[in-house]
Amino acid sequence: MTKTDNPSRRRFGLPIALAALAAVIAGAILYGTAKPPSKVAGACPQSRALAARLAPLARGAVAGLAIEADPRPAIPLTFQKEDGAKTSLADFRGRAVLLNLWATWCVPCRAEMPSLDRLQAQKGGKDFEVVAVNVDTARLERREAFLNEIGVKSLARFADPSGDAFETLRKDGQALGLPVTMLIDSEGCLIGVARGAVPWDSPEALALIGAVKADRGS
Repeated sequence: MTKTDNPSRRRFGLPIALAALAAVIAGAILYGTAKPPSKVAGACPQSRALAARLAPLARGAVAGLAIEADPRPAIPLTFQKEDGAKTSLADFRGRAVLLNLWATWCVPCRAEMPSLDRLQAQKGGKDFEVVAVNVDTARLERREAFLNEIGVKSLARFADPSGDAFETLRKDGQALGLPVTMLIDSEGCLIGVARGAVPWDSPEALALIGAVKADRGS
């Protein structure tokens, strides 16, 4: 038997080759020559049909909602419940989510928040929820006063005092400022992004969210 036919060489050579391939792939992702799984085209095939149905509805009052032609998994953001317990977008899997990031110092947020509260009152349930996350990092007592002052009754009071959620979206190019709102389907895929205030209780918004709920057969 020749040296090139040595079984032990072949046995030990395969793991080394696989490790080298993994290193090349990791390096490609790190330096931008390959995309991580969440950004690979076609990562959410079942969500593409929903996005196509919603695109014609993103008009009028909700024209600012940019529908993704090729939805991808939403970034797995984490934040806090009202009692301080941690939660994440993954905990909402199985229902559609309208995720909104806001701050007390944000004037457009103040104008938009009542409409989010009314949307939750009208459309919220086991298959859809408005998840409004406060991203103030200082003077945290202001957020409760803010919500009470504008009469919010239906929204759960989520918060991210670390500011990590907004920073993560900013680095991903999804958030340029506040408010920013993401429509995420029941599969956890990003369907659309609105940068800036939107009247979420408008007839156009209610029709669009109604179509999202109908996709769940409700």
